[in-house]
Amino acid sequence: MQTWITHMMEQFGYVGIFLMMAIENIFPPIPSEVILTFGGFMTTYTNLSIMGVVITATTGSVLGAIVLYGIGMLIDVARMEKIVGRWGHLIRVTKGDIHRADVWFEKYGYWTVLFCRMIPLVRSLISIPAGMSNMTFWVFLLFTMIGTVAWNMILILIGVVLGESWQDILGFMDVYSTVVYLLIAIGMLLLLILYIRKQSSRR
Repeated sequence: MQTWITHMMEQFGYVGIFLMMAIENIFPPIPSEVILTFGGFMTTYTNLSIMGVVITATTGSVLGAIVLYGIGMLIDVARMEKIVGRWGHLIRVTKGDIHRADVWFEKYGYWTVLFCRMIPLVRSLISIPAGMSNMTFWVFLLFTMIGTVAWNMILILIGVVLGESWQDILGFMDVYSTVVYLLIAIGMLLLLILYIRKQSSRR
């Protein structure tokens, strides 16, 4: 996949970067760290500029995020209630759980979107619950752009600095992703334990 990504970028330049970033947001298995660091490296031996790559990559990312936000709006809470009403007993999820999650996202969702735009894989998927909770589109767009610009600029500049050694960052990004996923898993486990204890105390 990495060879295909870099070939597309070398062949089509800014258009290739735009398409790769848009696709990466809709299909998270495509790694943005490869696109961005290689894009930074390309500015050292082609006529591409750092600012041009940042703008192009960010535009592609935001477009992909908007697509997933739209998908989230189509699912919305009402549809989730119907799904949970029919199948929720199988996974022990109630309509109340859906409403509590929606209220939580409405309260903290903006910062969640901003933070998650800097986490591989999650950075794309966070747009779906944002759409489901009917987060104000312009606010979603603002926080998405801030997080996206920060993430893109850091990795592009790393690609510029490393030059031909741009692939060296990929090993570090794997470690970074693993640590973040582990922290998220621990957080979810703690929340589950607190939830179980709360339910037990009610009984």
